[in-house]
Amino acid sequence: MSEFDAFSGELLEESKRFLKKAAESRENHAKNAYLHASLMLALSALEARVNSIAEVQTRRTDLSVHERGLLLEKEVYLQDGEFQITTKLKMSRLDDRVEFLCVRLSGKPLDKGQSWWGQLIDAIRLRNDLTHPKTVPKITESAVSNALTAVINTFDALSLAIYKKRYPAARRGLTTKLHF
Repeated sequence: MSEFDAFSGELLEESKRFLKKAAESRENHAKNAYLHASLMLALSALEARVNSIAEVQTRRTDLSVHERGLLLEKEVYLQDGEFQITTKLKMSRLDDRVEFLCVRLSGKPLDKGQSWWGQLIDAIRLRNDLTHPKTVPKITESAVSNALTAVINTFDALSLAIYKKRYPAARRGLTTKLHF
């Protein structure tokens, strides 16, 4: 496991702990702060995991320049009749990158009817509502719990696609190893 993968795992554990602290909190402002922290850390953990996988996968020789550009979130342009990856950022949707990795690495279409996929889309939407608010977002303990479960299940799906085995920490679910 790389240092960056360990960091992703730490973010996930911190997210679980903040969810637990939200559940234990009796004060509304504290509960909201813990829920916000949990949600943001959960999606940060997923983005870190996807970035780690993408970095390794871009070394493959069977990926096109456009596929590498998608994974690295870099702009691709045509120069002298050949596509090149620039250093310029070209953001890609997190769900697109997850789907691409699952399909490309498993060799089969992603079943978007699976519950984890719908939960992931909801989690991303909720995080976006908090990150780019246009109204006051309704962030509930249940919604954050579902988002965190979706992230864990996405880790598991990526692990199955890449390594053909389950994500080891998935069996712990929302139980955290952290105590603070």
